[in-house]
Amino acid sequence: MIDSPRRHRDAALAIVGALLVAASLLIIWLARARVPRELYVSELGAAGEPTAEAFRVALLLLVAGGVLVAWSMRDLRSRPPLLRRGTPALTLTLACSAFLVAAQVPCTQSCPLPLGSTFTVQDLVHTLAAVVAFGAACWAMLQVAFAPGHRALSGITLLMALSVGVVAATGGLLSLARWNAVFGSRLELVATTIGIGWLIVFGIVRAARLVTRPAVSAAAAPDAA
Repeated sequence: MIDSPRRHRDAALAIVGALLVAASLLIIWLARARVPRELYVSELGAAGEPTAEAFRVALLLLVAGGVLVAWSMRDLRSRPPLLRRGTPALTLTLACSAFLVAAQVPCTQSCPLPLGSTFTVQDLVHTLAAVVAFGAACWAMLQVAFAPGHRALSGITLLMALSVGVVAATGGLLSLARWNAVFGSRLELVATTIGIGWLIVFGIVRAARLVTRPAVSAAAAPDAA
């Protein structure tokens, strides 16, 4: 059982984390609104873009907020054997680490595709970091969806995890195929919004859970909460 001071501290961290993540999402949308043309989310941070610094700050806020939320759920563990290989907190921290790399190594102007002659090592690092970040975030959401203690969020978390994975993958494939980039860029923005939005909601719910249901832990019996 988690002691009261620790529960309240973790609840506070989850709330702060959720607020930082919310600020990140707001900055991304404001930056996107400043650009009159259609572009992928990563392009907001490309070298030379007027939104580059704002996007970097947004990613750093996302990283900081995500780590705080991850710390608040370090006792959470998924039930299925496959998903139990690592905790949701560890997976979310991995996603945040990848976003940190993406923030520090932005893509070059227009974010060239891997198939183009203008594609650089910098673009490769950024692209790989973004792919790992999205993949790890989706995996963390799946782990939470099958973890005890958050039954009210399980269904919506599973739906959002699948949505982020499918929508982001579709947008990426459209980009690689060089077809309907406008639609693909909008899909990526939708996937980003869903993923970050889930983290905000989960941070708040996690905080409430820590305060109102102190007995819930990774060792809790299935559906005991």
